[in-house]
Amino acid sequence: MSTLTEWAYPLAESLLAEPLPRRWKHCLGVAERARTIALILDQDADLLEAAAVLHDIGYAPDLAKTGFHPLDGARYLRDVAAADEQVVNLVAHHSCSWLEADARGLRAELDGEFPRESEHLNDALCYCDMNTTPDGTPTNPVDRINEITGRYGPDSLIGKFIRRAEPEILACTCRVLERVAAAKRQPM
Repeated sequence: MSTLTEWAYPLAESLLAEPLPRRWKHCLGVAERARTIALILDQDADLLEAAAVLHDIGYAPDLAKTGFHPLDGARYLRDVAAADEQVVNLVAHHSCSWLEADARGLRAELDGEFPRESEHLNDALCYCDMNTTPDGTPTNPVDRINEITGRYGPDSLIGKFIRRAEPEILACTCRVLERVAAAKRQPM
């Protein structure tokens, strides 16, 4: 039986590895983070890992239509790749994208086309993304937010969005770490 990850990795690689090798490394690192929290995901572990490796495909030059990568990636997954609906929705709403959509005037499109998945899954993907550097190595959300602000500039749309999203990103991380700790305390 084919898994979502068996389908997702080659697709993400085909879209990112050559034109955006650093972005591809980041996506691989985010997927690796997803594997580290599989114990809190049960049957959704494969789903989250697939969304993790695909979450930034909207940056691919052939897919970038609006310039808002969560929307561009989700539309491609839905319209071209015929992806699993939950994967599509997770990509659309990853890492507090609704706040960036607000800043871009795209919130109605994002929410109208793609419903949000459960908090549990959205938290998990945000945790994985915000605990991974652009080069795919582990980090923490505070350093990641500072890196994004530094890369784009504090007065840029992205710099302002990420600072606005910071409390929710930190809350997502706390909720995931609390679930991981609780799962580790459970008897086998």
